[in-house]
Amino acid sequence: MTLLLLLRLVHILFGVFWVGTVLLIALYLIPAVREAGPDGAKVMQALQRRHVLEIVPAAAVLTILSGLWLFWRDSAGHPQWAQTPMGKSLSLGALCAILGFAIGVFVMRAATIQAGKLAASLDGLPQGPEKDARAARIQRLRLRAAVSARWVAALLTLAAAFMAVARYA
Repeated sequence: MTLLLLLRLVHILFGVFWVGTVLLIALYLIPAVREAGPDGAKVMQALQRRHVLEIVPAAAVLTILSGLWLFWRDSAGHPQWAQTPMGKSLSLGALCAILGFAIGVFVMRAATIQAGKLAASLDGLPQGPEKDARAARIQRLRLRAAVSARWVAALLTLAAAFMAVARYA
């Protein structure tokens, strides 16, 4: 019983942190950074120094692993349980969360890290075609991160909604 309570706490608290952080980033931080122009890169670099790009995925992994354990426990290892209304709702929520995690790590996070490294290298470059090309690449990476952040936010919102109503489905 203690393990069950601990895993539920881990799942819910880290899940709330993960979803809330991604919503904040997608809806407010990325638009504000874009609006700040070149100074926005400083904000992103400050977030990277605070390990946001490691902490959020770690919270996601803890959320997913604890959720899978809870799913296994609820199903008692019987695959047909996944066909119940509750099982279907939890399965759809898990699918949305895992897909959101994959996009978040392999698209959003990767683009953000790449853009940060390129932005840091701009300061030492003289004006010219190479600097312009890097600046254009940074813009494309930031756009990729912004679009993927909206997808991740939508998927995680769906995951949270499916999980919230699963017991009542």
